[in-house]
Amino acid sequence: MTNQIADYDNPWKEAIAIYFKSFIAFFFPDIYETIDWRINYEFLDTQLQQVMRDDDIGLREADKLVKVWLMDGSETWVLIHLEVQSQYQSNFAERMYVYNSRIFGLYRKRVASLAILADEEKSWRPQEYGYEIWGCRVLLRFPVVKLLDYINEWETLEKSPNPFAAIVMAHLKTQATRQKPQERREWKASIVKTLYQRGYNRAEVRELFRLIDWMMTLPKNLETEFRQEINSYEETNKMRYVTSIERLAREEGMIEKGREAVIDVLQIRFQDLPGELVQEINQIEDVEQLKTLHRQAVTIGSLAEFQDAIDRLKS
Repeated sequence: MTNQIADYDNPWKEAIAIYFKSFIAFFFPDIYETIDWRINYEFLDTQLQQVMRDDDIGLREADKLVKVWLMDGSETWVLIHLEVQSQYQSNFAERMYVYNSRIFGLYRKRVASLAILADEEKSWRPQEYGYEIWGCRVLLRFPVVKLLDYINEWETLEKSPNPFAAIVMAHLKTQATRQKPQERREWKASIVKTLYQRGYNRAEVRELFRLIDWMMTLPKNLETEFRQEINSYEETNKMRYVTSIERLAREEGMIEKGREAVIDVLQIRFQDLPGELVQEINQIEDVEQLKTLHRQAVTIGSLAEFQDAIDRLKS
């Protein structure tokens, strides 16, 4: 049987960028309560790339750096350094320490390093790195979440309205069905169907479908079966949410789908979009430009910045 190669890092990276608030609420609820969500948080991915440039430890695609403000009444802000580690790495704790210290050195602000261990090694749970020499002691201890622990909480995942419940389900079943494509097709259909039962709006269902579809890859014949099953499910339940979503840059209609993906991300992040902006997006005919805009839509700070990005593409 074909061993389906799964892309974990990129779907996680986009999911965190789109649903950052939900990400913290789901995995780190105690931290969620200390953040002042009335003040906009800010992704600092460009700065993270600069900090880690020429680093032989290796920056992962899912690494994120986010600036948030606290509820303690002070004007101070902290940096949350996020890691999603999808495979065992012997020097992972050291990498967490290096990143944390470099970010602190750049900003001179408190840095909280948080890790999601998305690997398949049950006993691997790195939580600290340190050393001591001649009375000088250095130590970083960081909170971790182990995705494998959620296997025993499947019923809770099925009922949770948090989008990361569905993403965790997709991740775990992608791992569990390696070299089992038929079983993966069945689980993919099951997980996608739960999206209709969680109270999401149309745009959220489509966006989560895209992320799950991206992660849970199938052979072409089983992908066809899967889409037929979802089409039938939608028709039976008088829904029409995800059948027009196709893998970007892999199937026919890439331009149309690229436009839809950009608009969907912007709608989820910024709600109402100016009609003029939507019209400009729908006039773009270049697939590579749409790919670029889609990546920027995930991390851009405001609609004004996104408009500037479109203007630069035109120039």
